[in-house]
Amino acid sequence: MRFRPCIDIHNGNVKQIVGSSLNDTKNRAVENFVSKYDGSYYGNKYKKDQLPGGHVIILNSAESEYYEASKEQAFKALAAYKGGLQVGGGINDKNAMEFIEKGASHVIVTSFVFKDGKIDYDNLYKIYRKVGKEKLVLDLSCRKKDNVYYIVTDRWQKFTNVKLEEKIMYELSGYCDEFLIHAVDVEGKNSGIEAEVVGMLGKLDGVKATYAGGISSYEDIEKIKELGKGKVDFTIGSALDIFGGKLKYDIISKIM
Repeated sequence: MRFRPCIDIHNGNVKQIVGSSLNDTKNRAVENFVSKYDGSYYGNKYKKDQLPGGHVIILNSAESEYYEASKEQAFKALAAYKGGLQVGGGINDKNAMEFIEKGASHVIVTSFVFKDGKIDYDNLYKIYRKVGKEKLVLDLSCRKKDNVYYIVTDRWQKFTNVKLEEKIMYELSGYCDEFLIHAVDVEGKNSGIEAEVVGMLGKLDGVKATYAGGISSYEDIEKIKELGKGKVDFTIGSALDIFGGKLKYDIISKIM
Protein backbone atom coordinates (compact mmCIF):
# COMPACT_ATOMS: atom_id res chain seq x y z
CA MET A 1 0.00 0.00 0.00
CA ARG A 2 1.31 3.43 -0.84
CA PHE A 3 0.13 7.01 -1.09
CA ARG A 4 -0.67 8.39 -4.55
CA PRO A 5 -0.82 12.18 -4.75
CA CYS A 6 -3.40 14.07 -6.80
CA ILE A 7 -3.90 17.27 -8.76
CA ASP A 8 -7.56 18.03 -9.49
CA ILE A 9 -8.20 20.81 -11.99
CA HIS A 10 -11.49 22.64 -12.53
CA ASN A 11 -12.17 25.87 -14.43
CA GLY A 12 -8.45 26.37 -14.98
CA ASN A 13 -7.49 26.12 -11.30
CA VAL A 14 -6.04 23.43 -9.07
CA LYS A 15 -8.76 22.80 -6.52
CA GLN A 16 -10.57 20.28 -4.35
CA ILE A 17 -14.32 19.85 -4.71
CA VAL A 18 -17.18 17.77 -3.33
CA GLY A 19 -17.33 15.08 -6.02
CA SER A 20 -21.09 14.53 -5.98
CA SER A 21 -21.65 18.29 -6.49
CA LEU A 22 -19.92 18.43 -9.89
CA ASN A 23 -22.28 19.66 -12.58
CA ASP A 24 -21.40 20.53 -16.18
CA THR A 25 -24.18 23.11 -16.27
CA LYS A 26 -22.43 26.44 -15.83
CA ASN A 27 -19.30 24.48 -14.73
CA ARG A 28 -20.50 24.35 -11.13
CA ALA A 29 -19.09 22.50 -8.13
CA VAL A 30 -18.97 22.94 -4.36
CA GLU A 31 -15.39 23.94 -3.65
CA ASN A 32 -13.40 22.84 -0.61
CA PHE A 33 -10.18 24.51 -1.66
CA VAL A 34 -8.84 26.62 -4.52
CA SER A 35 -5.05 26.76 -4.77
CA LYS A 36 -3.02 29.87 -5.44
CA TYR A 37 -0.47 27.60 -7.15
CA ASP A 38 -0.58 26.10 -10.62
CA GLY A 39 -0.11 22.53 -11.82
CA SER A 40 3.65 22.84 -12.14
CA TYR A 41 3.99 23.66 -8.43
CA TYR A 42 2.39 20.37 -7.42
CA GLY A 43 4.16 18.42 -10.15
CA ASN A 44 7.50 19.70 -8.90
CA LYS A 45 6.54 18.99 -5.30
CA TYR A 46 5.61 15.37 -5.99
CA LYS A 47 8.76 14.88 -8.05
CA LYS A 48 10.94 16.31 -5.27
CA ASP A 49 9.26 14.03 -2.75
CA GLN A 50 9.63 11.01 -5.05
CA LEU A 51 5.91 10.18 -5.24
CA PRO A 52 5.26 8.50 -8.61
CA GLY A 53 1.86 7.31 -9.83
CA GLY A 54 -0.15 10.38 -8.87
CA HIS A 55 -3.29 11.43 -10.70
CA VAL A 56 -3.97 14.64 -12.61
CA ILE A 57 -7.73 14.88 -13.19
CA ILE A 58 -9.34 17.46 -15.50
CA LEU A 59 -12.85 18.00 -14.11
CA ASN A 60 -14.26 20.06 -16.98
CA SER A 61 -15.97 18.47 -19.95
CA ALA A 62 -14.30 18.79 -23.33
CA GLU A 63 -17.20 21.05 -24.36
CA SER A 64 -16.60 23.49 -21.51
CA GLU A 65 -15.16 26.91 -22.21
CA TYR A 66 -12.72 26.17 -19.38
CA TYR A 67 -11.45 22.87 -20.77
CA GLU A 68 -8.44 24.30 -22.59
CA ALA A 69 -7.37 26.28 -19.53
CA SER A 70 -7.72 23.18 -17.37
CA LYS A 71 -5.82 21.09 -19.91
CA GLU A 72 -3.02 23.66 -19.90
CA GLN A 73 -2.75 23.30 -16.13
CA ALA A 74 -2.52 19.52 -16.60
CA PHE A 75 0.26 19.98 -19.16
CA LYS A 76 2.19 22.13 -16.67
CA ALA A 77 1.99 19.39 -14.06
CA LEU A 78 3.06 16.71 -16.53
CA ALA A 79 5.99 18.81 -17.75
CA ALA A 80 7.17 19.30 -14.18
CA TYR A 81 7.16 15.57 -13.41
CA LYS A 82 7.63 13.75 -16.70
CA GLY A 83 6.78 10.06 -16.39
CA GLY A 84 5.64 10.48 -12.79
CA LEU A 85 1.97 11.38 -13.20
CA GLN A 86 -1.11 9.85 -14.75
CA VAL A 87 -3.78 12.04 -16.35
CA GLY A 88 -7.51 11.74 -16.94
CA GLY A 89 -10.42 13.83 -18.14
CA GLY A 90 -11.95 13.77 -21.61
CA ILE A 91 -9.38 11.29 -22.93
CA ASN A 92 -10.08 9.06 -25.94
CA ASP A 93 -8.17 7.26 -28.67
CA LYS A 94 -7.77 10.49 -30.66
CA ASN A 95 -6.09 12.62 -27.99
CA ALA A 96 -4.48 10.07 -25.65
CA MET A 97 -1.05 10.23 -27.25
CA GLU A 98 -0.97 14.02 -26.86
CA PHE A 99 -1.00 13.59 -23.09
CA ILE A 100 1.58 10.84 -23.14
CA GLU A 101 3.84 12.96 -25.34
CA LYS A 102 3.46 15.76 -22.78
CA GLY A 103 4.88 13.46 -20.12
CA ALA A 104 2.03 11.37 -18.69
CA SER A 105 3.02 7.86 -17.62
CA HIS A 106 -0.58 6.64 -18.14
CA VAL A 107 -3.88 7.96 -19.39
CA ILE A 108 -6.98 7.46 -17.23
CA VAL A 109 -10.22 6.68 -19.06
CA THR A 110 -13.85 6.24 -18.04
CA SER A 111 -16.50 7.84 -20.23
CA PHE A 112 -14.91 6.80 -23.53
CA VAL A 113 -15.10 3.14 -22.50
CA PHE A 114 -18.48 3.25 -20.74
CA LYS A 115 -21.11 4.51 -23.18
CA ASP A 116 -24.90 4.48 -23.01
CA GLY A 117 -24.82 2.74 -19.67
CA LYS A 118 -22.61 -0.18 -20.69
CA ILE A 119 -19.08 -1.15 -21.68
CA ASP A 120 -18.30 -0.06 -25.22
CA TYR A 121 -15.89 -2.82 -26.22
CA ASP A 122 -15.08 -1.15 -29.54
CA ASN A 123 -13.83 1.92 -27.71
CA LEU A 124 -12.04 -0.21 -25.13
CA TYR A 125 -10.13 -1.97 -27.91
CA LYS A 126 -9.36 1.37 -29.61
CA ILE A 127 -7.76 2.94 -26.54
CA TYR A 128 -6.05 -0.36 -25.64
CA ARG A 129 -4.49 -0.56 -29.11
CA LYS A 130 -3.56 3.12 -29.13
CA VAL A 131 -1.61 3.35 -25.87
CA GLY A 132 -1.11 -0.27 -24.82
CA LYS A 133 -2.06 -2.07 -21.64
CA GLU A 134 0.95 -0.74 -19.73
CA LYS A 135 -0.10 2.91 -20.18
CA LEU A 136 -3.84 2.59 -19.60
CA VAL A 137 -5.71 3.14 -16.32
CA LEU A 138 -9.44 2.52 -16.15
CA ASP A 139 -11.32 4.74 -13.74
CA LEU A 140 -14.15 2.70 -12.24
CA SER A 141 -15.47 5.42 -9.97
CA CYS A 142 -18.74 4.43 -8.39
CA ARG A 143 -21.90 5.60 -6.66
CA LYS A 144 -24.46 3.63 -4.72
CA LYS A 145 -27.99 3.04 -6.03
CA ASP A 146 -30.48 0.57 -4.56
CA ASN A 147 -27.74 -0.59 -2.21
CA VAL A 148 -25.44 -1.53 -5.13
CA TYR A 149 -22.33 0.26 -6.38
CA TYR A 150 -22.47 1.18 -10.07
CA ILE A 151 -19.73 2.66 -12.23
CA VAL A 152 -20.46 6.31 -13.08
CA THR A 153 -19.30 8.40 -16.01
CA ASP A 154 -19.26 11.96 -17.37
CA ARG A 155 -17.49 13.45 -14.38
CA TRP A 156 -19.45 11.19 -12.02
CA GLN A 157 -22.85 12.51 -13.10
CA LYS A 158 -24.26 9.53 -15.04
CA PHE A 159 -24.92 6.01 -13.76
CA THR A 160 -24.06 3.07 -15.96
CA ASN A 161 -25.71 -0.34 -15.68
CA VAL A 162 -22.32 -1.87 -14.84
CA LYS A 163 -21.89 -2.96 -11.24
CA LEU A 164 -18.54 -2.53 -9.56
CA GLU A 165 -17.71 -6.13 -8.71
CA GLU A 166 -14.82 -8.57 -8.79
CA LYS A 167 -15.91 -10.25 -12.01
CA ILE A 168 -15.88 -7.09 -14.10
CA MET A 169 -12.55 -5.95 -12.65
CA TYR A 170 -10.87 -9.24 -13.49
CA GLU A 171 -12.25 -9.00 -17.03
CA LEU A 172 -11.11 -5.42 -17.57
CA SER A 173 -7.70 -6.02 -15.98
CA GLY A 174 -6.66 -7.73 -19.19
CA TYR A 175 -6.77 -4.36 -20.95
CA CYS A 176 -5.22 -1.98 -18.43
CA ASP A 177 -2.28 -1.62 -16.08
CA GLU A 178 -4.36 -0.62 -13.07
CA PHE A 179 -7.62 0.86 -11.79
CA LEU A 180 -8.56 4.11 -10.09
CA ILE A 181 -11.73 4.04 -8.00
CA HIS A 182 -13.31 7.17 -6.54
CA ALA A 183 -16.11 6.46 -4.07
CA VAL A 184 -18.01 9.49 -5.34
CA ASP A 185 -20.70 9.71 -2.65
CA VAL A 186 -18.02 10.49 -0.04
CA GLU A 187 -15.49 12.20 -2.33
CA GLY A 188 -14.44 15.54 -0.85
CA LYS A 189 -16.68 15.21 2.23
CA ASN A 190 -14.06 14.12 4.80
CA SER A 191 -16.71 11.78 6.17
CA GLY A 192 -14.91 8.44 6.21
CA ILE A 193 -14.22 5.80 3.57
CA GLU A 194 -16.60 3.45 1.75
CA ALA A 195 -15.50 0.29 3.53
CA GLU A 196 -17.45 -1.99 1.18
CA VAL A 197 -15.53 -0.70 -1.83
CA VAL A 198 -12.13 -1.06 -0.17
CA GLY A 199 -13.04 -4.53 1.09
CA MET A 200 -13.97 -5.66 -2.42
CA LEU A 201 -10.69 -4.32 -3.81
CA GLY A 202 -8.80 -6.17 -1.10
CA LYS A 203 -10.21 -9.48 -2.31
CA LEU A 204 -8.67 -9.11 -5.77
CA ASP A 205 -5.51 -11.00 -6.63
CA GLY A 206 -2.99 -9.67 -9.13
CA VAL A 207 -4.98 -6.48 -9.77
CA LYS A 208 -3.56 -3.01 -8.98
CA ALA A 209 -6.05 -0.47 -7.67
CA THR A 210 -6.04 2.95 -6.03
CA TYR A 211 -8.89 4.05 -3.78
CA ALA A 212 -10.05 7.65 -3.33
CA GLY A 213 -12.89 9.14 -1.33
CA GLY A 214 -13.76 10.24 2.19
CA ILE A 215 -10.37 9.75 3.85
CA SER A 216 -10.45 12.11 6.82
CA SER A 217 -8.15 10.59 9.46
CA TYR A 218 -5.09 8.44 9.98
CA GLU A 219 -7.52 5.77 11.23
CA ASP A 220 -9.15 5.74 7.78
CA ILE A 221 -5.76 4.93 6.28
CA GLU A 222 -5.35 2.06 8.72
CA LYS A 223 -8.78 0.79 7.68
CA ILE A 224 -7.70 0.83 4.04
CA LYS A 225 -4.59 -1.11 4.95
CA GLU A 226 -6.65 -3.69 6.85
CA LEU A 227 -9.60 -4.03 4.48
CA GLY A 228 -7.38 -3.82 1.41
CA LYS A 229 -4.98 -6.39 2.85
CA GLY A 230 -2.09 -4.04 2.21
CA LYS A 231 -2.62 -4.23 -1.56
CA VAL A 232 -4.79 -1.16 -2.21
CA ASP A 233 -3.10 2.19 -2.77
CA PHE A 234 -4.86 5.39 -1.70
CA THR A 235 -5.08 9.03 -2.63
CA ILE A 236 -6.18 11.98 -0.49
CA GLY A 237 -7.32 15.42 -1.59
CA SER A 238 -9.33 17.77 0.61
CA ALA A 239 -8.19 16.25 3.91
CA LEU A 240 -4.50 17.07 3.26
CA ASP A 241 -3.04 20.23 4.75
CA ILE A 242 -1.62 21.25 1.36
CA PHE A 243 -5.25 21.45 0.20
CA GLY A 244 -6.64 23.12 3.32
CA GLY A 245 -7.22 19.95 5.38
CA LYS A 246 -5.87 18.63 8.68
CA LEU A 247 -3.84 15.57 7.66
CA LYS A 248 -0.13 16.28 7.38
CA TYR A 249 1.20 15.81 3.87
CA ASP A 250 4.72 15.37 5.29
CA ILE A 251 3.49 12.33 7.24
CA ILE A 252 1.18 10.86 4.59
CA SER A 253 3.76 11.19 1.82
CA LYS A 254 6.10 8.84 3.66
CA ILE A 255 3.62 5.97 3.83
CA MET A 256 4.92 3.18 1.64
